[in-house]
Amino acid sequence: MKTDRVEYSTFSGWVDRPADALPALAEDLACDVAVVGGGLGGMVTALRLAERGQDVVLLEAEFCGHGSSSRNAGQLASAPGGDLQLLNLMYRKKMPGMVRLSENAARFVEHLIDSHDIDCDYEPVGNCFVAVSRGQMGRVRRVARILRRVGGHVEVGTSAELGIPPGFVGGMREVVGGTMNPGKFTRGIRTALLASSARVFEGTKVTDVTRDDGGVVLSTPHGAVRANKVVLATNAFAGEWEITPRNLSVPIWIIEAETEPIDDERLAALGWTSRSGVVTQHNIMENYHLTSRNTIVFGVRRLERGTTFPLPAKAPDPGLVDELAKGFARRFPALADLAVERTWGGWIAITSSFLPLAGQVGDNTFYSIACNGHGLAQAPYVGSLIADMIIDGHRHEDLERVWTRRSRFPRAMMLGRLGVRMIWAVDRWNDLVNGSRRNARRANAV
Repeated sequence: MKTDRVEYSTFSGWVDRPADALPALAEDLACDVAVVGGGLGGMVTALRLAERGQDVVLLEAEFCGHGSSSRNAGQLASAPGGDLQLLNLMYRKKMPGMVRLSENAARFVEHLIDSHDIDCDYEPVGNCFVAVSRGQMGRVRRVARILRRVGGHVEVGTSAELGIPPGFVGGMREVVGGTMNPGKFTRGIRTALLASSARVFEGTKVTDVTRDDGGVVLSTPHGAVRANKVVLATNAFAGEWEITPRNLSVPIWIIEAETEPIDDERLAALGWTSRSGVVTQHNIMENYHLTSRNTIVFGVRRLERGTTFPLPAKAPDPGLVDELAKGFARRFPALADLAVERTWGGWIAITSSFLPLAGQVGDNTFYSIACNGHGLAQAPYVGSLIADMIIDGHRHEDLERVWTRRSRFPRAMMLGRLGVRMIWAVDRWNDLVNGSRRNARRANAV
């Protein structure tokens, strides 16, 4: 696969930066509720609060949608993130509630698309957890049994039965959810927010968060906001302030890439009739998304851990793009001659428990974080539930599933630099072994 003319972006390949960026905060303000962070979680929190009559201010360091909300793979998942076998082993009693939350989150996003008439190329085709070997197919079946036991809606089949390319042995499809252009979706939510009563300030970095006289003060370079309550919705960037619980999450940099356009005949030959999104069952997944512009967006395969705050702006490393391209050619040999047209990356957050979290510090500071790669569905849904809790005074049962009052969390030991490298090496070793077995079977067949 050709990678010699790739466009490397420090934003996203899904959508352009907004041409109507709003002015930064330039004075002191007061409000009922302040929201820090203009990703999907923060925007939907502020939108919900405004819709319910609250005086709300949202502060965003860049522009709304600048982070992973616009940079992800565009797969609206309806199952929890992380290793579901491990989660079932560690949190068996929590699994029914987590699966209900995940499916409700996907349906909530579908409702947002409909109610705000957002044109984001959404296709309700589900997403497939796929196997690239017989061993992975066994893992798929075990995961399907777990999800069915706790009420999840999934179906298992061969690649032909699921309508996915034959480079995959088979898989499990989530019935709820699908694929979209996340940049267009995020832009649609931004449009709805700016049309609401919320006061939104872009280009406004919060330098400190302090509690004072029953309220919270948000300091910025050119003004301060005093609020009765504050919601911190900065996800991977949450480690910049002392008020944040220690070890709340680990910031992880992941990348996505997009092929050049593919002609209709070659696409038809793939047998990707379902158009479902695809996620492999490696320890560090590979994702593949057939887009409405006749390209394939693909990514992850390797993780990079952030070590210091503030997190740096980054463009993908060419070596990682080359590795992604090699993986693509392995899964889609008939398309191995394609060129990678563009690539981008973003920071996500992963918790030590691999479960999403929401919680509070004291009586007036709330946060949600770390959907562990499934934030396209879960971040806006959890944000809306936090908004309702602030107004109504009680937590929805789905919010209760992820709620905590802890002031610190254990370190995520396997997400250190050495741990991440070892996980990647195990995946590549398994690919090598499985490739050798496939070649041996083909030779025997001849």
